[in-house]
Amino acid sequence: MSIRVVVADDQELVRSGFSMILEAQPDIEVVAEAGDGAEAVAAVAAHAPDVLLLDIRMPGMDGIEAARRVCESSACRVVMLTTFDLDEYVYDALYAGASGFLLKDVRRDDLVHAVRVVAAGDSLLAPSVTRRLVADLTRRRPAVPSTRLKVLTAREEETLRLLARGLTNAEIAAALVVSDHTVKTHVSNILAKLGLRDRIQAVICAYETGLVTPGAD
Repeated sequence: MSIRVVVADDQELVRSGFSMILEAQPDIEVVAEAGDGAEAVAAVAAHAPDVLLLDIRMPGMDGIEAARRVCESSACRVVMLTTFDLDEYVYDALYAGASGFLLKDVRRDDLVHAVRVVAAGDSLLAPSVTRRLVADLTRRRPAVPSTRLKVLTAREEETLRLLARGLTNAEIAAALVVSDHTVKTHVSNILAKLGLRDRIQAVICAYETGLVTPGAD
């Protein structure tokens, strides 16, 4: 079954270039293109894609607002496109529900890999990048003590703490002396109990609630 993708960018050359790369893959289908945020939201509603590649900066409705609307109204996974590493808008994109971001000069193979990873339900950012990004984000938006995590078991809370420090499932399994499958179950339970879309939002939640503090070992 093909991965259905919508590509949204106000630059036609960028849009068509990404579409051509993705369409060349046997397991990916570009079902629509969009030139601004409003068109992107409409395309998702019309075509129910698995992944939306969405430019952060567009005229009219920008990518942040478009991402927020798409994430609130559908199961489509959003990957933001930006020309700047750690663009300030990336922080807002993650809060809007995006599953990660790509630089527009991304290599062909990395673009294809990113779409497949996100379509499979994983976050796009590598653990080391996630930790650096979210730590910086929470310095800008300080943690607020919360009882939100009380719904988690002690083991789930510890899993979230390790996840927030940038550990992979395999590393978490080794630290807790459990199987990879058990870690995946813990992560799924964490997302379900806290109403989160993916690992990135789980990491943000860990920092926001003070479970993990920036710069802590």
